[in-house]
Amino acid sequence: MEKTSDRCSIVHRTDAIKLRNYGRILQDLVAYATTITDEQQRKEATIYIARCMRQKNQIWNKDFESGVERLKEDIETLSGGKLSTDFPEFEEAMQQRAFASMESAKKEQRNKVIKKPKR
Repeated sequence: MEKTSDRCSIVHRTDAIKLRNYGRILQDLVAYATTITDEQQRKEATIYIARCMRQKNQIWNKDFESGVERLKEDIETLSGGKLSTDFPEFEEAMQQRAFASMESAKKEQRNKVIKKPKR
């Protein structure tokens, strides 16, 4: 899977990226999270991964926000079904993040309103 150049010792990865919009680093993070044996740490890693994925989706899709179900499907796809998102802390974390992004959108909208000058 790895290829070494003849002139130098740089190793180039040739394995495919499963979901290109998330990138290789997130794919490697998911692979690492599947090796965690402590259940609490695994849940925390899954929440962190989902937050990173949501942030990447906001960068790529500025017009709309992908839902929690999409994130769950993508996490299960990247982990090969080894990471579970069926725990209450995941739902709470995703709701908090959605609420925070709605608040920031409201602030942006307020800042865009043009105020008429006083006479």
